[in-house]
Amino acid sequence: QVQLVESGGGLVQAGGSLRLSCAASGLTRDLYAMGWFRRAPGKERDFVAAIGWSERTAYLADSLKGRVTISRDNAKNTAYLQMNSLKPDDTAVYYCAAGNVAPTTTQPAQYDYWGQGTQVTVSS
Repeated sequence: QVQLVESGGGLVQAGGSLRLSCAASGLTRDLYAMGWFRRAPGKERDFVAAIGWSERTAYLADSLKGRVTISRDNAKNTAYLQMNSLKPDDTAVYYCAAGNVAPTTTQPAQYDYWGQGTQVTVSS
């Protein structure tokens, strides 16, 4: 059974940083891409970033470039999302996803597995 468990969310002041983690278990193929999405209140689930097996194949949402980085440690089956210079508009539930897709895949429906989400709240 595949499980994705996010951690690292919380309350942070504008301008602060957070590092989200996604621990995966049960994935039988290391070649799965891992991605991050977020859903702000009243909005759709939006793509944030994704990374392929190799860290050289990372892809970020244009609106977040310069503020977020994605990485993964395949030995630990864990993906990370580092977010800096956080803004109140970054407030959302952040979800980890995994799928047998290219890391340029931005559509949530293309991903096979999802975590339960972790809340990120940025205060002004």
